[in-house]
Amino acid sequence: MSARLDTVFAALADGTRRRILSMLLEDDMAVTDVAEPFEMSLAAISKHLGVLTNAGLISQEKRGRVKWCKLEPDALKDASVWMQGFGQFEPVNLDAFERFLQQELPSHTDDP
Repeated sequence: MSARLDTVFAALADGTRRRILSMLLEDDMAVTDVAEPFEMSLAAISKHLGVLTNAGLISQEKRGRVKWCKLEPDALKDASVWMQGFGQFEPVNLDAFERFLQQELPSHTDDP
């Protein structure tokens, strides 16, 4: 389980990946739609999506010619259980997690 937690926390350590997770809280998204608000190449976004997929935080599925991304919230369960072991953390509440991400991450509409 330690390697799994390392992978999840490493994936969450990057702001771009946390922002992608926040976007996917709303609904499944095509990779091109995920990439749209970022000022980086589609290849760079694909690498971030690969890290999130490898951590089990998202899944990717091809529908026709389009690759779609879907949030896999259960992947946070092990991390939540681990943090609860310290007695200071409550279970991950996805609504609260979304509010946290919205507060912590600048909105893409605020970009210059």
